[in-house]
Formats: sequence, structure tokens, C-alpha cells
Amino acid sequence: MEINIAIIDKLSALSKLEFDVQEKLNLQIELQKMLDFVEKLNEVDTEGIEPLMHISNQFDVFRKDEVAGDFSVHEALSNANNKNEQFFLVPKVINK
Repeated sequence: MEINIAIIDKLSALSKLEFDVQEKLNLQIELQKMLDFVEKLNEVDTEGIEPLMHISNQFDVFRKDEVAGDFSVHEALSNANNKNEQFFLVPKVINK
């Protein structure tokens, strides 16, 4: 597949990004390098190789949830910029 400026324009429209001419040329070169690398992987002989779902044999490795300690209200609020006696104060983000 050949990456051209039309493809870069379509990708930039889909991603809602704007690029100048030089940036488009740089993107074209970089994307072409990536595609060339992926196409090179197609040359590898994978006959008789089972597909992998995971890189390692381990999956769903969890640790136990253990309470390791807590903070007092004073300690939790000690580095806060905006606070009152008990709570962090944050700007209002919901308008009615």
C-alpha cells in the first residue's frame, strides 16, 4: 500500500487534526515506514506456528486486596490548594 497526501488528508479529517504541508510530508514518510515494516513481517514463515492469545502463559494474575493504611483528614488535605476543614474544594463543572 502506498501512503499519499490524499490518505494523510483523510486521516487528518477523521482525527480532526490539522497539518501544514511539511508536517503532511513528514507523516507520509513515517507512515510509509511503518507500513513497510508490517509488510516485511508478512515475509516471515509462520507455517506450523500456533497463534497466541497472550505473550506469556500467565493471565488473570491478581493480588489480594489488603488495607495498607489510611490517612487522617488533616493528612489528606495537607497539600491541597483549595480546602475547608473537611473537604477538597474544586471548581463547579456542572451547570443547571
